[in-house]
Amino acid sequence: MPKHYLYLLVAIITETIGTSALQSSQQFTRLIPSLIVIVSYAISFYLLALTLKYMPVGIMYALWSGLGIVFIALIGYFYFNQRLDLPAILGLVFIIAGIVIIHLFSQTASH
Repeated sequence: MPKHYLYLLVAIITETIGTSALQSSQQFTRLIPSLIVIVSYAISFYLLALTLKYMPVGIMYALWSGLGIVFIALIGYFYFNQRLDLPAILGLVFIIAGIVIIHLFSQTASH
């Protein structure tokens, strides 16, 4: 796996951790989850900056935000008991389809 995809993958994971902790921080009123949010986002943005050396910002951001949305929706469903209706599930499927199309067919995305 090229290192920029590793950077991007870890950036997505740390962003997902930070966003999950954001829910647990209860609007930054709980210290440990609040610190997890800050540290996770800092790591994620640093890794995004490294990824920009190899990928255009639009493609990088589409992959980061798209996968982050899907992961957060799944965490919300399984961990926070937040239900998804059919339009939400369909929207997530379209996001995944867009990511696959970019990855497989775009000449703009650096492979």
